Amino acid sequence: MTTLVNGRPTDVDPADRGLAYGDGLFETMAAFDGRIRWLEYHLDRLAHGCARLGIPTPDMAVLRAEALAAAHDGRHVVKIIVTRGSGARGYAPPATPHPTRIVAKSSWPDYPAENYTRGIRLQTLQLRLGENCALAGLKHLCRLEQVLARMELGHGGAEEGLLLDGRGFVVGGTGSNIFAVRGAELATPALERCGVRGVMRRVVLETAPQAGLTVAERDITVEELQRTDEVFVTNALFGIWPVIDIDGHALPRGPRTVALMRRLGVGEDA
Repeated sequence: MTTLVNGRPTDVDPADRGLAYGDGLFETMAAFDGRIRWLEYHLDRLAHGCARLGIPTPDMAVLRAEALAAAHDGRHVVKIIVTRGSGARGYAPPATPHPTRIVAKSSWPDYPAENYTRGIRLQTLQLRLGENCALAGLKHLCRLEQVLARMELGHGGAEEGLLLDGRGFVVGGTGSNIFAVRGAELATPALERCGVRGVMRRVVLETAPQAGLTVAERDITVEELQRTDEVFVTNALFGIWPVIDIDGHALPRGPRTVALMRRLGVGEDA
């Protein structure tokens, strides 16, 4: 079979199910001079996702070595992609899949310092995320909803978009998880119907009790976010960004958020 991409022969396999169907998973990680922040958590989530989707788990020792090799100098983003591999035409997967693994390095994003020191604005988007318990929580390759969400966000002035599910409950940002602080409670969406269980989300949930916060994973509305004491979003690359505005409703850059940023060493003033 001859394969052309933009009119030129290529080694890209059009039969790879990651390309054809989004049949796979990915991890996006922060690398600093040969170290990858929360690497074991990323690999753990990847292995869990492979088990959920029935994709043979890659050799984690090999994958760890390849990821660390990509992180050897400077500050970078290291991305791992694992697909089910190639297969025949049609949705049915091969009986014995041979996964494809890809490790790539890219430049570190130029995050504005004000996102940490001042905070960001959230805009509730019109797009609603589809609910599918079989995929909920996974960092799978089917990200077209997030692509459309970022397109919609591009028409507003906010730094991040707020995504809801079909029932109107908060799921998270276009590329982040969300937390609300009220008193000593730290609440975040449960993500049992849709959304991604982020690595930084896991770190925050494990760290919160050490900071004197009780944790709740439950349904949250936009109105509740607007009435709470503090709101922040998390991501494995940028860490924690305080939220100072939701759809024009002002919020403080609160002390609990700043304390978590410093405790975890994420943020410009950490």
